[in-house]
Amino acid sequence: MSKPWDAVIIGGGAAGLFCSGVAGQLGKKVLVLDHAEVLGEKIRISGGGRCNFTNLHSSPANFLSLNPHYVKSALARYSAQDFIKLVQTYRIAYHEKHQGQLFCDDSAKQIIDMLMGECAKGKVQIRHPVVINAISYEGGEWLIQTDSGVEHSRSVVMATGGLPVPAIGATAFSLDIAKQYGLRVIDPRPALVPLSFTSGEFENLNALAGLSLPVRIAAGSKGDRYGTCRFHEDLLLTHKGLSGPAVLQASSYWAEGEAIHID
Repeated sequence: MSKPWDAVIIGGGAAGLFCSGVAGQLGKKVLVLDHAEVLGEKIRISGGGRCNFTNLHSSPANFLSLNPHYVKSALARYSAQDFIKLVQTYRIAYHEKHQGQLFCDDSAKQIIDMLMGECAKGKVQIRHPVVINAISYEGGEWLIQTDSGVEHSRSVVMATGGLPVPAIGATAFSLDIAKQYGLRVIDPRPALVPLSFTSGEFENLNALAGLSLPVRIAAGSKGDRYGTCRFHEDLLLTHKGLSGPAVLQASSYWAEGEAIHID
């Protein structure tokens, strides 16, 4: 049997590729496994195909967690400015669109290529499409059973993403593995997502689909989950409902049955 991997990364999206590139460049023997034919699909479709890759004003205050201190250590070690410097190293042209949001001038594929380049620097091996049948821990190491054999590793990193876009392969795989090992899992709920109309009373808004306008939006309940929010952002009317930065932000606070206030 060959020497086990230092880390097997399950998931070849933004988080998985970034983690792999860093670990590989630190001298670790790293393997990435993903079930998709094409890697980085969520990156490719983000920001209208230009990838809104970070925000100039990103800070711990911009992240939601039941433990508000959770993100502080991560951002202290690697900030938005650090990622911007990486983008500049690859000579990717970008621009600020609105309130610190940074987008590629050309294509989101440039960010995918950059992450792949970082993996190449770390001599990371990437295999896809791969079906993972089971993950177990035996004899002090992890066994990852795939449709092409068994991989042995000292560590496993789950980076399979969330559930909002099943059409590009999003699944609950990481949550299922967490439950398998008895980890407490908070029931997932949509966040940073558009809102769809489910009542016919809004059909008259279809004629306005494609219209974008600045609004003040408020959602959430005081003392519940993350509390309430108020944003002054752009709202986009679509054929299915409401989208745009205002609604995406508010969706993280909103729960079904609650009111959303838009001015």
